[in-house]
Amino acid sequence: MRIAFYHHVPLPVKTYGGTERILFWHMKELVRQGHDVVLLGHPESEVEEYGIKLIPLEGEYLRDKFQEKIPKDIDILHLQFNPSFELDIPLVCTVHGNGQPGETFHNNSVFVSGSHAKNHNSNIFIANALDFEEYPAPDNINKKGKDNLLFLAKASWRVKNLSDCKKVAKKTKKHLHIIGGKTFSFSKYIHNHGFVGGKEKLDLIRQCDALVFPVRWNEPFGLAMTESMSQGLPIFGSQNGSLPEVIGEAGRACANYEEFLNAVQSFDCKLSPQQIRDYCYEKYNIDKYSRDYLKLYEKVIGGSKLSKEVPKFLSNDRAETLIDF
Repeated sequence: MRIAFYHHVPLPVKTYGGTERILFWHMKELVRQGHDVVLLGHPESEVEEYGIKLIPLEGEYLRDKFQEKIPKDIDILHLQFNPSFELDIPLVCTVHGNGQPGETFHNNSVFVSGSHAKNHNSNIFIANALDFEEYPAPDNINKKGKDNLLFLAKASWRVKNLSDCKKVAKKTKKHLHIIGGKTFSFSKYIHNHGFVGGKEKLDLIRQCDALVFPVRWNEPFGLAMTESMSQGLPIFGSQNGSLPEVIGEAGRACANYEEFLNAVQSFDCKLSPQQIRDYCYEKYNIDKYSRDYLKLYEKVIGGSKLSKEVPKFLSNDRAETLIDF
């Protein structure tokens, strides 16, 4: 199969970029599975060494006219956004974020979790995945303690709820390590690491014992959870959005702050660190992700629409409206 992708920033990304990393891993995996992959993208992308053909775009062709550069012989185009245009070629669109009230989406949209799809009047989803080559198991995976908590998200974004993580850390006298920005605190239990990526981020994750993720919005997926689980960390979070389905028994999805505090204090998890990693690998590895997408590609190439009804964001509130916790 000859599959084309478009993205406007250089790939692979060096630090942050959840969408970009998943896209790059997927393209690499498709090549590994024997498919012909083309990227219409930024001229500074370094993808050809992975067997991905690059069609470099500049100026208006990179910004809003990339359609004019799509090769005529592709079987399908896979976008990472909701297009505002029509194309006379098979098309699949991954929706990574939440919509806004009244927003509609392409019939061939694919959401990133079951709850994400449901919130957009759809049942079409493929859960985000990891390239486990970039997340090898630590040597001491079953030697985790219970004293170091991880916050892995944009610290300034209120829906990620850093404030309750800080409260729990101080209450339980556990150290909170913040990756994704900084916060002001005189507490000896709060540690700022700023924005880090690559090996530095992986090393910090490995130094922690659990991820705290009490988000206050309908989280579409939450790559921080799978990154943490890949290193054997349980997840203690809220019940909002995808969290119950992603966490499973690898931690606790809590209904409110009191449950969250108790879960962190007791380290309420049914699985060992190795079992958490095994669970994560079984459900969220890039091999499964790409094979699942290939099945959808075949349907679309065959003339089917993935959703008969137009997907639509169902809430009357903005996606960023804080949910009580």
